[in-house]
Amino acid sequence: MKKGTMLLNKLFGWGIYICLFAGGLTFFGYLLALLIGGGDGGTGQAIAVFLQKQYFPIVIRLASFTVILGLVSMYLSGQQALSLKTDKEEADRDIAMSKEVEHS
Repeated sequence: MKKGTMLLNKLFGWGIYICLFAGGLTFFGYLLALLIGGGDGGTGQAIAVFLQKQYFPIVIRLASFTVILGLVSMYLSGQQALSLKTDKEEADRDIAMSKEVEHS
């Protein structure tokens, strides 16, 4: 079970990395399309339409799949990353550590 969650965590991490990179490429693609310009079916318009119609749906599907991997990994490992209980435990640890530093 632990090896499975470690594999899912690695896949999740790489998936997020790829999605962030793909989002950056989208930005630069639109910037290139803007710089090239060319209305009425020009090259810039073709690039922008390609990004919107063909590239973006793939990136969105990849990001959705990556999020599912992360959620499954969290579920299998028993993590509660987005709970108030976890935040309270972290706050209590931080307070205890700051008190230890003050007393030493």
